[in-house]
Amino acid sequence: QVQLVESGGGLVQAGGSLRLSCAASRPILLFNVMGWYRQAPGKQREFVARITSTSYTNYADSVKGRFTISRDNAKKTVYLQMNSLKPENTAVYYCNAAANDGTYWGQGTQVTVSS
Repeated sequence: QVQLVESGGGLVQAGGSLRLSCAASRPILLFNVMGWYRQAPGKQREFVARITSTSYTNYADSVKGRFTISRDNAKKTVYLQMNSLKPENTAVYYCNAAANDGTYWGQGTQVTVSS
């Protein structure tokens, strides 16, 4: 059973920064793609950023230039550095991992940005 455990969420003022972490229970090179999604109250879950096993990255337009996804294979962890946060970034952020044997989700971590 694959586990993804997110951490790093919290309350931050607008303009501030947070770094989310997603620790996997197995080597992350076994995942073709890892990414972050978010879900705000009353809204559908949406894509934020992804990184492939070859470290190719792409981002939602709304976060380009402010968020950075990265990976540390030795630590089996993917990160999401979030800068210049805005109140509309408030959501539960979920880690996602896609492998040949399935797609996995973490339990989510709450990010709240106050104005």
